[in-house]
Amino acid sequence: MTALPETPAPANPDETLRLDRFLPYRLAVLANTVSKGIARLYADRFGITIPEWRILAILGAFGAATASEIQGRSAMDKVQVSRAIARLTEAGMIQRTVDAADRRRQTIAMTAEGDQVYREIVPLARAREAALLEGFTQEEREMLDRLLDRLQARAAAGETP
Repeated sequence: MTALPETPAPANPDETLRLDRFLPYRLAVLANTVSKGIARLYADRFGITIPEWRILAILGAFGAATASEIQGRSAMDKVQVSRAIARLTEAGMIQRTVDAADRRRQTIAMTAEGDQVYREIVPLARAREAALLEGFTQEEREMLDRLLDRLQARAAAGETP
């Protein structure tokens, strides 16, 4: 077995990345932890995955949409959206309708079954959200909301070096 080459220590300690304090890493870990916590509430009971729930949540909040619109609202990649749409269609929770004016375009909408699942999950998700925010004052919640909006806007605008 060959030994791995030693990684030289940075000459300047400021060059060391403290991953546990690095904002993009922390946000990713937090998002995954929160999503997995909520997923435990619905995965076994309804047999759906995180991407599938996100699609139902988008359709429940905004109504029928195209796959591209879902992708834009969810920040999921095209493959994730496509696979989740296929599974939800097979499970009878959503249906696709071909646009009469543009046969390449399909609109995706929840079926009655999908709407029922959505309505059962929403209170579970909201209760989880309330538990996460428990102990925060109303002012802190509003500040967190504003800060997240600002971070999202900056990230979307590509305001990074």
